Amino acid sequence: MTLFDIVIVGGGMAGASLGAHLAADARVLILEMEAQPGYHATGRSVAFWEETYGGPAVQPLTTASGPLLESPDPAFHDRSFLSPRRTLHVGRAEDAPLRDALLARFAGKVVLEPVDPAPLVPGLRPDWTIGVLEASCRDIDVAALHQAYLRRFAAAGGELWLSASLLAARAEAPGWRIETSRGPVCCGLIVNAAGAWADEVARRSGVAPIGITPLRRTVVQLGVPAMPSPDLPLVMDLRAGFYFKPEGPGRVWLTPHDEDPSPPCDAAPEELAVAQALARFEAAVDWPVTRIEHKWAGLRSFAPDRAPVYGPDPDVPGFFWFAGQGGFGIQTAPAAALLGHALISGSALPSAIAGLDAEPYLPGRLR
Repeated sequence: MTLFDIVIVGGGMAGASLGAHLAADARVLILEMEAQPGYHATGRSVAFWEETYGGPAVQPLTTASGPLLESPDPAFHDRSFLSPRRTLHVGRAEDAPLRDALLARFAGKVVLEPVDPAPLVPGLRPDWTIGVLEASCRDIDVAALHQAYLRRFAAAGGELWLSASLLAARAEAPGWRIETSRGPVCCGLIVNAAGAWADEVARRSGVAPIGITPLRRTVVQLGVPAMPSPDLPLVMDLRAGFYFKPEGPGRVWLTPHDEDPSPPCDAAPEELAVAQALARFEAAVDWPVTRIEHKWAGLRSFAPDRAPVYGPDPDVPGFFWFAGQGGFGIQTAPAAALLGHALISGSALPSAIAGLDAEPYLPGRLR
């Protein structure tokens, strides 16, 4: 029987980031059901850091993560994970109330500037007259961030088992016996960082699920040779009907902002969502699309109140939730990992996240 202090279920950004901190002080195993970590949500991210994205519940985690992504510890990574982007929130004349609500919601928290959108996006169709500039938005090098966490985890002595699923777990004093597809293990604490599979992992562990729902998000990569510049901002519809961002010269990543309920799975794009994305893009800009180069889908997993779930299960000792990040788990990963580590270790919050309040994220709110 293999013994660990902590078993983390899920090797995506959530499990890797938290494991990188926990492995410094404990014997930690990450169970990853796929042959490579980060295959699902982490590997399908549109890869930006935006403080308003996710709303007020997510913004404190995003804001606290910014400096950690911009200037990481040199022992962790030798350069920034961020690069310049900006966001332009756009709308038509009738969307003025949405602009005003956005400005009010983040007043004093995020710098937002009402602007004329036309000069910022050449080719924007003339009915898009409302703009709000969020200059702080950055692109994230997701692959580099994920790999840096995995390297840190391994360097601290953490073990990563690939193609290893949690089949069942039962409480056995003083901890857990876990049956995995690679054999049994024992541990003192299970961390549920399983993304779309979080509720299923809870069920297999005899823990009541908390209603984490996977929602499919479709993304298409378009060839648009007439796009004026690869340095244009991320363009986000105030009505949440689409967003798109340049991904190099003549290339755009585009989503129709869909959120269709899905079982946990290897998500695939729906043709209707692809068609909706193209129609909404062509209604926003006059850049001809020459081809669809690639299309994919990922699952964004939400708790019922759409806030992340970080903390011990209120009913089952030794079971820790680290899930429900929605589509915001990449941009919040550094702060969330520090928060999770503090909650597990019982230590004070480190200075980088000293202003965070853990209460809105604890799973007890959902029981």
